[in-house]
Amino acid sequence: MRKKIVAGNWKMNTLPAEGETLARGINEFMAEYNAGSDKKIILGVPFTHIDRVIHSVDSEKIAVSAQNCSQYDSGAYTGEVSASMIKSLGAEYVIVGHSERRQYFGDTDEIIGHKLAQAYKNNLIPIFCCGESLGERMEGKYFDVVKSQIINSLIRVEKSNIVKTVIAYEPVWAIGTGQTATPAQAQGMHAFIRRTLADLYGNAIAGEISILYGGSVNAANSAELFSADDIDGGLVGGASLKAEDFKTIIKSL
Repeated sequence: MRKKIVAGNWKMNTLPAEGETLARGINEFMAEYNAGSDKKIILGVPFTHIDRVIHSVDSEKIAVSAQNCSQYDSGAYTGEVSASMIKSLGAEYVIVGHSERRQYFGDTDEIIGHKLAQAYKNNLIPIFCCGESLGERMEGKYFDVVKSQIINSLIRVEKSNIVKTVIAYEPVWAIGTGQTATPAQAQGMHAFIRRTLADLYGNAIAGEISILYGGSVNAANSAELFSADDIDGGLVGGASLKAEDFKTIIKSL
């Protein structure tokens, strides 16, 4: 049975002490809240915060994720952070292929494929992001774009690894804009992604993979979004920086 997941993506926000305070607040909430074994809460924090946040939360209730990793093992790559470095700090997850990485830092499907390989190699669970721009949505290309991203990035991923992967659909036009895909739009794409995964790996495996929605998820819309058949939770940006909003989103799973 696939898990229901709420993953916060703090992006480049908070200083380490602020992040620790935020994480402790979520941890105190989770100590009292009975989420159930079918639910997972993840905090995607800056590299500088990973160690402090890990030591601030109960790992049985909250997992910690990096927001990116290098496509390389090691070497003369100034400023890069390898998957093995992330794993050594105790993180369980890593976000790979976020639209901001694609848009601002040139992460192509090929590079993302290499980053996925690094994650698997180092026993990190990747949260693989895919999604279309506003122009691609308006031109009716959104299914083709997302299918291409999935196939091109997951082309070398074996069945033994894909079952460990979390998929996050993030319509680029709805990230940080206040716009949100309607529940019908989101469900339509999530169902399409699951069918695409079924074509690649079979229905049984596709049915086990958690697919999250990431596009201006907030305390007001999370319950309706998460009620759709193929939406297994959310990759939450700005609202994950507001403890009370994030708690409400968790409760809506």
